[in-house]
Amino acid sequence: MNEQGEAINNSAESRIQLESSWKAHVGNWLLRPEMRDLSAFLRARKVAGVSVYPPGSQIFAAFEATPFQRVKAVILGQDPYHGQGQAHGLCFSVRPGMPLPPSLLNIYKELEEDLGLLRPDHGCLLPWAKRGVLLLNAVLTVEDGRAGAHQGKGWEGFTDHVVDTLNREREGLVFMLWGSYAQAKGKVIDTRRHLVLKAAHPSPLSAHRGFLGCRHFSLCNQYLSQHGLGMVDWSLPPCIALDGAILNGRIAV
Repeated sequence: MNEQGEAINNSAESRIQLESSWKAHVGNWLLRPEMRDLSAFLRARKVAGVSVYPPGSQIFAAFEATPFQRVKAVILGQDPYHGQGQAHGLCFSVRPGMPLPPSLLNIYKELEEDLGLLRPDHGCLLPWAKRGVLLLNAVLTVEDGRAGAHQGKGWEGFTDHVVDTLNREREGLVFMLWGSYAQAKGKVIDTRRHLVLKAAHPSPLSAHRGFLGCRHFSLCNQYLSQHGLGMVDWSLPPCIALDGAILNGRIAV
């Protein structure tokens, strides 16, 4: 079995490669027939010689980096970057050493304008994930050079379930929804229990229509502080300071 298919193989619950706290809350969804179909689809694409990103061991990296009870904020993306070596399981994030994608550059621009934090020399957002920011794509796999290739194959139901479970079982979270796709996915969120921040997508095509200047990073921390919750440290260390043990582990960048 190839790596991507193995990551969601549902022949036995114990084989699901999902962080334990998330497995307890949403793991049963991975046993559904549509996820079996998704696993078969991923295997077939691999057999056909198609490059699927991210590697199978990193498909669920967002959950590994941010356990269920540690989630403070959620940033929703659409699907992984489709260039070789870019995707590593966290939305908007790329491995150190990779060029910064345009959307991430705009995220860094807003971060500097909002909080005065200088742009780091890399695009790895893993430190945010380790501090409680769930960096969740709606679709967790993609094919080389084919953006959106795995939309409609089953991932959306699983990630909808993740969002709904957080909405129902947690309180006081901040959902940062950038663009119409993320905002549609976030319609189930109860705004009496959570803060929902909406803005345009950070893509160069739309960033100047409401993303730049949205102040979501400071608004997130303002809400968390007002509710007696720990604020998110949005700073990112230089590439040389990234934790080597993390980089070489299951949630490797």
